[in-house]
Amino acid sequence: MPVRPAAPTPEYDYIVVGAGSAGCVLAGRLSEDPHVRVLLLEAGPRDRHPFLHMPAGLAKLVHRRDVNWNDVTAPEPELDGRTLWWPRGKVLGGSSAINAMCYVRGVPGDYDDWADAGATGWHWDAVLPWFRCSEGNVRGSDALHGGDGPLTVSDLRYVNPLSHAFIEAGQQAGHPRNDDFNGPSQCGVGLYQVTQRDGARCSAAVAYLRPAGARPNLTIVNGAQVNRITFEGGRATGVVYATRGGAFHQPATREVLLCGGTINSPQLLMLSGIGPAADLRRHGICVVHEAAGVGRNLQDHLDICTLRHCTQRVSYDRVGDARIAFDYYLRGRTGPGTSNLAEAGGFARSALAPDARCDVQFHFVPAMLDDHGRRRLPGDGYTLHACFLRPRSRGRISLASAHAGDRPRIEPCYLSDEAGFDLAMMVECARLSGELLAQPAFDPYRGAPIFPARDDLSDAELAAFIRARAESVYHPVGTCRMGSDADAVVDPQLRVRGIDDLRVVDASVMPTLPSGNTNAPTIMIAERAADLIRRGA
Repeated sequence: MPVRPAAPTPEYDYIVVGAGSAGCVLAGRLSEDPHVRVLLLEAGPRDRHPFLHMPAGLAKLVHRRDVNWNDVTAPEPELDGRTLWWPRGKVLGGSSAINAMCYVRGVPGDYDDWADAGATGWHWDAVLPWFRCSEGNVRGSDALHGGDGPLTVSDLRYVNPLSHAFIEAGQQAGHPRNDDFNGPSQCGVGLYQVTQRDGARCSAAVAYLRPAGARPNLTIVNGAQVNRITFEGGRATGVVYATRGGAFHQPATREVLLCGGTINSPQLLMLSGIGPAADLRRHGICVVHEAAGVGRNLQDHLDICTLRHCTQRVSYDRVGDARIAFDYYLRGRTGPGTSNLAEAGGFARSALAPDARCDVQFHFVPAMLDDHGRRRLPGDGYTLHACFLRPRSRGRISLASAHAGDRPRIEPCYLSDEAGFDLAMMVECARLSGELLAQPAFDPYRGAPIFPARDDLSDAELAAFIRARAESVYHPVGTCRMGSDADAVVDPQLRVRGIDDLRVVDASVMPTLPSGNTNAPTIMIAERAADLIRRGA
């Protein structure tokens, strides 16, 4: 397809590639200045489908390929050679439009570790103001929370009785009750606060793009596949992208801002000639700037699910779509339709924890989730997810071809650390899950075990269970690592090292995983990035 400029070629100061969580924030914040023109390019569609806005609709989104990249990993050697499904949002709002809406920031030590490792200026005291800036918590503002930010954070409107049983079981197992996982202490069990507004999902698109939608200085193009970045004299000058109307070269007068996420941002850098030189030449790509770290340092939270049958018909397994729709649309956004499904959860410090931070996270779902909910099991049941928060294994993203339409190769390399600590921690996650579900609070509900099929597995049997059943909990980060060393892909101002006027702003810049879900930290990064860009830093 021949590449041509748009006719006539509009002039934009900033091109934002990807309208996910970070891209929505950047486009919204930068376009607040009426003297700045912003182009936002998104490969997916507008966020019009009702399932994207009804919280419980996330259960239906797993089958929709139009709003999901539906990535699949390469076979994982330590997980019995299985390929794992990695859902990522391909729609305005990105993964914030299809996720479980849990609002979790991590803990101060996570960000202090970033700063200590070379991400200067990203310590806790520096990032907290940007968390507060983004947050509109219905409980109001305090020293740790924002009350009037664009991202609405709410308490759940509807909670299943099994979620209350989980919280009671957690307390019986010795975990404290915690009503704010983003408060002074993360440890304990409780209900998650969620990114919802008046019972509807508050994605990054709802929070940041809706208020900006009528601005004449913001242009949003959907169905835009960005093929490469263009350069001149070591400076990013624009992008080449394709739509149904053709392929275009669009210049940027100030900066190109990559917000494609942990998979797409390193892929686009490599397609554009920035990455490991040998890998680029193997695909016939001219090397613009050698950057060995692009695509490396991939991290993700591996998750193990414990499933049990429920003896009472109270789970979401049998809640009919008609009832959900009636309560939600005709009774003022009430009932199970407002549930994020992963209603309750918590954080625990295992016996293997090397410091004072919690190292295990739980998500409790009052339904049976097999294969990410893509396979329906008969009857009623409940599921407890558990993940190790600080894995030591590192993977990579690499090109499968030189074509932007081909998905890259994803190799998470789960459980690959030489000491075997990640596997030992996953065994601990499974053991703690079984201990929680064995508490008296579940006596009125506890049916036969499903996965694992027995309650008395040895550590060796639990390890085999993990290799056979563990999956991603959808928190990939790190492939465009931020730092001050020569191998860092971006510097602490998120500028791509060795190239002018090009930044990466998304979860790929995180040096290490935060202690929990990654959406709130991604939005924080973009809020701070917008400020850096506006100040010319």
